[in-house]
Amino acid sequence: MKIFNAREIREWDQYTIRHEPVSSIDLMERAAGQCVHWLEENNLVNHSFKIFCGKGNNGGDGLAMARMLSQKAHDVAVFILEFGHLGTEDFQVNLERLHQCAGVEIKFIQTEQQFPSFENKDTIIDALFGSGLNRPLESVTAKLVEHINNSGCKIIAIDTPSGLPIDHSAEGEKIIRANHTLSFQVFKLSFLLPENANFIGEVHILDIGLHPDYYNSAETHYELVDKKIISAIYKPRSRFAHKGNFGHALLVAGSYGKMGAAILGAKACLRSGAGLTTCHIPKCGYEIMQTSVPEAMVMTDFNSSIITKIEEDLSKFNCIGIGPGIGTATETRKVLQEIFEVYKKPVVLDADALNLISSDKKLLNKISQNSIITPHPKEFERVFGETKNDFERIQLAQQKARELGLVVVLKGHYTCIASPDGKVYFNNTGNAGMAKGGSGDVLTGILTALVGQYHDTIKSAILGVYLHGVAGDIAAEKYSKEAVIAGDIIENLGEAFISIPVRGNEEDQ
Repeated sequence: MKIFNAREIREWDQYTIRHEPVSSIDLMERAAGQCVHWLEENNLVNHSFKIFCGKGNNGGDGLAMARMLSQKAHDVAVFILEFGHLGTEDFQVNLERLHQCAGVEIKFIQTEQQFPSFENKDTIIDALFGSGLNRPLESVTAKLVEHINNSGCKIIAIDTPSGLPIDHSAEGEKIIRANHTLSFQVFKLSFLLPENANFIGEVHILDIGLHPDYYNSAETHYELVDKKIISAIYKPRSRFAHKGNFGHALLVAGSYGKMGAAILGAKACLRSGAGLTTCHIPKCGYEIMQTSVPEAMVMTDFNSSIITKIEEDLSKFNCIGIGPGIGTATETRKVLQEIFEVYKKPVVLDADALNLISSDKKLLNKISQNSIITPHPKEFERVFGETKNDFERIQLAQQKARELGLVVVLKGHYTCIASPDGKVYFNNTGNAGMAKGGSGDVLTGILTALVGQYHDTIKSAILGVYLHGVAGDIAAEKYSKEAVIAGDIIENLGEAFISIPVRGNEEDQ
C-alpha cells in the first residue's frame, strides 16, 4: 500500500473530483458517511456526541457527520473554532445544511471561557484540523486541544489527530490524544512512527472511493508492505527442486555464554528454507550446536571462546549472516574486516557485528553492495549518529542506504526497510511480545536464508521481516504476548509461510 504525503493526498482528491467526476461537497459527504458507518459498526453511537470543528474541510467533515448523526436521532452538539473569517466553501455549505437540522446545538469558540464541560457519556469527535496542517497549534486552539485531552472521554479523530502533521515531526507540540483515528484511503507516514503512538490510538483506514488511477500511477517514496507485495515476491518451490537450488548459508555466530544466539540464528535459517546451513562458531559451542541443531554443519574456530579466524573458502556460500552473539573483541573485529575484504556477495549484519562497526566506522565502506544491516534504534544511533526524532531517523536511513548501497532494516513496531534506490517499506506484522532477547537473532537467520535463495536483497528483506512478524503474531495468538519467546517465532515460521497467498503456478527456482 502506497503512503502519500499531504500534497499528494490533496492531488488525489482533486483528481477524483475531475475524473470520476464528483463534486467536492459530495466527496465530503462520502467521507462523513463512512465515518458514521464506522461508528455504527463499532457500537459507538449510544452516547452523546460533542463534535469539534475547524473551518477547513476537516471541519466540513465534522459538520456533515453531525447532521447525519442527528438525523439518526443521536444527541449531537457542535463546537466551531471562530477566528472571524469564513470557512472553506464546502464547510460553509455543510454549516448551512446543519442549521436546517432541528435539535443540533451549534456553538462558537473564541476564548477559553467558551470551552464546554464534558460528561462520561460524551464521545468527542475531533474534526479541527486534518492532514493539511503544516504549523504547530497555539493560543486558544492549543488550549482547546489540552482541554479535550483532559476530558476523560473517548476521542475519535477524523483523518488525523489535530496538531499531528502527516509527514514531519511535531514532537513536543500540542496534539489530540485520540483513542481511534479514522483516516481515509491509505496510511499516513506519521501513523507508523513510535513518537506518535500516544496520539493516534487504533488507526482505521476507510475507503471513500478516491479514483484508483491516481493511486496506480503515482510514484511514492514510502510503501506499507501488504499481502499483494509479499505474494509477488514469494516463490513456491518446484516439484523437481533439490537442496542446491536453495542456497548455502553461512552463519558466523556465538561466543562463550552466547551460544543461544547462534542456535536461534541457525534454526531460523533452516526453517526459512536454506538448502544448506553452515555455522562458524568458537570451539566451546561445538557439542551444543551439533546436539541442538543436527541439520546444520559446523566449523569451529581455533579459539575456544570467541571467533578469531575463518579458514574456509567463503566464495562457496551464497550469503553470510554475521553478528548474533559474537561479542566485540578486537580479534573478532579483524575477522569482520577480513570477510568484507574477500567476500563480494551480500552479507547480513546484526547485533555485535553492528557494534563492532560502530567502533570502527571505516568498516562501513568495506561492506559489499546490497548487503543488509538490521539495527534497532540504539544500534542505528551508534553506527550513524543521533537524530532529533523518528522522521529524521527515517530520512537518515534513506540517506545511508543510498550512500552505502545497503539495505537498512531499522527495527521497530513498523520496521522500516530502506532500499539503495531511495524507497522505504514499512512492515505491518509483528507485536510487542517479540520485544525480547533473541528475536533479532531469529531475523538474522531468516534473512540469511532468503538472500541465499532469492539473491535480491531488498525482496529478501521485505519477505523476511514480514514472515518474522507473522510468525510472532501466530505465536502471540497461541501463547500471549507476554509468554512469547524467540524460539516460538521459529516454531511458527511454517504457518507464516503457509499464510502467504500463492500467485499462479509453481515456479522453478
